Order: sequence, then structure tokens, then C-alpha cells
Amino acid sequence: MAVSLEPATKVSDKLKQMLNEAIAREIQVSIQYMWQHVQVVGVKGVAVQNQFKQTAIAEMKHAEKIAERLWYLTGTPTTKPAPISVGSSLKEFLELDTKAEEEAIKMYKGIIEQAQKEADVTTAFLFKEILEEEEEHHDLFTTMLEEV
Repeated sequence: MAVSLEPATKVSDKLKQMLNEAIAREIQVSIQYMWQHVQVVGVKGVAVQNQFKQTAIAEMKHAEKIAERLWYLTGTPTTKPAPISVGSSLKEFLELDTKAEEEAIKMYKGIIEQAQKEADVTTAFLFKEILEEEEEHHDLFTTMLEEV
């Protein structure tokens, strides 16, 4: 009996492309947030510096999880980030970060919807978990932005 190398779940090229876009976005923000961690200055900046670093690490873990899922679904994960905008002040950092998280939330809701249409329960579940964390990041950045 031959062992199948195909995943148990078949998904569309559209969903695979959506996963790759999510990976590119996660790589983008992990770099963006890490550079902000490095470049932030001032008393308020130092107070939130570690938040940028911790969020960057969380985003890289998201990229890894999505890449593992895409690989299982026979897709090839991208290594290229979406365009990175670091900003030049704490306020600009937080404005860019808030916008990035809003875009991710919208994107991930679309991926969940597409995965559910294709009966890919595992991908939908994975993105529900990631979505929850992205909403926490959005809350963090909007709260920090109120103080700047």
C-alpha cells in the first residue's frame, strides 16, 4: 500500500494565495515592529519599547504557523515581506501599526470565510486564533496611541 503525500484537505489556489499574502504581511509587521523597537526614543518610547519587540516576535510566530499550514496544503510559502513602513516618531509608529493591524483583521476574516467555504476547518481555526491575537495587538496600539 502506497503512502499518500497529499494532504487530507484539498484547497483552492485562491486560498493558498491568501495564505501567502498573510505570510508576507506577518513578515512585514514583524520587521516593522522590531525596527520600531530599535529606533524608538524618548521617555514615552522607552516605556513602550518592549511592546514593539514582543509584538514583532508574536507576528513572526504567526508567519511560521501560516507557512507550516500552507506547506501542508502543498503551497510554497513566500519569503518576501509586504512593503514595510517604519515611520519616524512614536506617534507615526503607532498610527502605522494600528492601520496594519486593521488591515490584518480584515484580511484574516476573509481567509476564515474562504476556508469555511472550502470546508477547511483547520485553516479557519488557525486564523480564528491568529485573529484574536491581531485584535489584541490592535487594542494595544490604539491604547498606546491615545497616550501620545
